[in-house]
Amino acid sequence: MENLNNKHKKENKKVILTYGTFDLLHIGHIKLLQRAKALGDYLVVGVSTDEFNNVKGKKSVYSFAERTDIIKSISYVDEVIPEKSWDQKAEDIRKHNVNILVMGDDWTGKFDFLSTVKNDLQIVYLSRTQDISTTNLKTAISKIKVEKIAELKTAIQRIEKMLDNL
Repeated sequence: MENLNNKHKKENKKVILTYGTFDLLHIGHIKLLQRAKALGDYLVVGVSTDEFNNVKGKKSVYSFAERTDIIKSISYVDEVIPEKSWDQKAEDIRKHNVNILVMGDDWTGKFDFLSTVKNDLQIVYLSRTQDISTTNLKTAISKIKVEKIAELKTAIQRIEKMLDNL
């Protein structure tokens, strides 16, 4: 059940809704939330649950509870809800009286059908922050790990050679 405090805070305001996994929070996430909030008065953010991420084939570094706490701490965000499935968007739009659904531009056109859920609903696809993504960060981190492992193996081989020469 929706918190009555949040319902009261949303009355007579332009409500924006967006969704994401929000793993390994980065400047792209912050800019997306900042630009989404600038479109209205009250920002609701759906954070993908761990179970839904499994359906999407995603593995998060942080748990749903941790990602939710992180997103709640961002000043642009007024409310956080769990994103449990692809199909809940229409229900969320009605339940939260959403005026604007914001998605990343990699989803352009894929959610246009939701404009029939509510007469005044706008769907806005915001461009991603160039050259930054969670996938890129995870790739960079994994490369660092591989490079460090290679360095450690080389160091161990040198030590073994030194010990053999004693």
